[in-house]
Amino acid sequence: MSTINKGISATWWYTFSGVLMIQLVVAFLWTTVLSSALGSAVAAVVITVGALLWCATSVPLLLQYRHRDDTAGLGAGLRATLLPVAVAVAFGVTCGILSGLWIAAALPIAQSLVLLNWPSGIRVRLVIAVSVVLAALWFIDLRVADVMEHPALTRAWWMLGVFSIMLPAMTVLSLWWWDVVITLDRARVAEARLSATQERLRVATDVHDLQGHHLQVIALQLELAERLTVKGETDAALEQLRLARTSVDDARQGTRDLATRFRGVPLPDEIANAVDLLRAAGISAEATVDPQAAAAPASVLGPVIRETTTNVLKHGGGAWARLSLTLAGDAWRYAIVNDAASDPVAGDGAGLEGIARRAADAGGELDVRRDGDEFSVTVTVPRAATEVTR
Repeated sequence: MSTINKGISATWWYTFSGVLMIQLVVAFLWTTVLSSALGSAVAAVVITVGALLWCATSVPLLLQYRHRDDTAGLGAGLRATLLPVAVAVAFGVTCGILSGLWIAAALPIAQSLVLLNWPSGIRVRLVIAVSVVLAALWFIDLRVADVMEHPALTRAWWMLGVFSIMLPAMTVLSLWWWDVVITLDRARVAEARLSATQERLRVATDVHDLQGHHLQVIALQLELAERLTVKGETDAALEQLRLARTSVDDARQGTRDLATRFRGVPLPDEIANAVDLLRAAGISAEATVDPQAAAAPASVLGPVIRETTTNVLKHGGGAWARLSLTLAGDAWRYAIVNDAASDPVAGDGAGLEGIARRAADAGGELDVRRDGDEFSVTVTVPRAATEVTR
């Protein structure tokens, strides 16, 4: 079976864990080296606890970054960032006083600053500036501080410098990748909405052109029949009525043909469209589709997919939905499950009744269940179900 894209949440957690892991590695290196160089148990404990707090306070900054608004500016959520930044400053100052190293004091502050909600252009200039400052402080510490008097510092100095100088840049590059993913996802959603709008406009145009033409002709024929009847020309009036009936049949056949064109959408595309529609409405949706799904009876299950998707949007009010179309033995099984906040069966229930009728006409069955806050609709039809033409 093939699984449709589950969204971008996994990408975010990869980004989040990657940034946090890099910071933890750098913090571990500094803690290990400084604890060994200072030779004080108290200083070692203070630096270790401070490093853990610094890494922990990066978590809310990263979580806030996930939902950041580019247009909101630095002031958005500023209150929530004060504590993490204050912890980073306190740890940096403490680490700098205990070690006597400028770079050890500046690194936590620089890392917290690049995680704030800066506009894109400012963020790039900021990371370049802090990288240059960190490189300068590393060089100053090498020249001014008594680095060579501590063997542990001497052995790790180059490694500490490289990792410390690169930490803000690696962080921003990871977050830039997340920004790219977000931009692409928004573009995909916008494209899906535009495609749906264009499709609705095309359908409306086709229906207007088809029905408008026939209705106008029928109206003229009936008007002519009325005038002929008044004049006593009965045979001519009956001929116009027969022509009007023919026009009605043509309009009805044209409507059938138009509906048949839309029933011909492959079921994998139907489900993909349903997932896009649910996601555009803010629902976390995912779907599992059998590789042979294109062979399933589209005229039976296509309307079912559309109707159940509408039910989720109209009645569900939940946060997630799962769709699946699988081949189980000699039957196709379509299921949609969501965390319904209200009961979709409430009210007239016309949608589910229509689904039940359609399934029964194809020799299948409908199963509707509620388990706590989870609501599921399952439709099973025979593999050889005949196409529904009405």
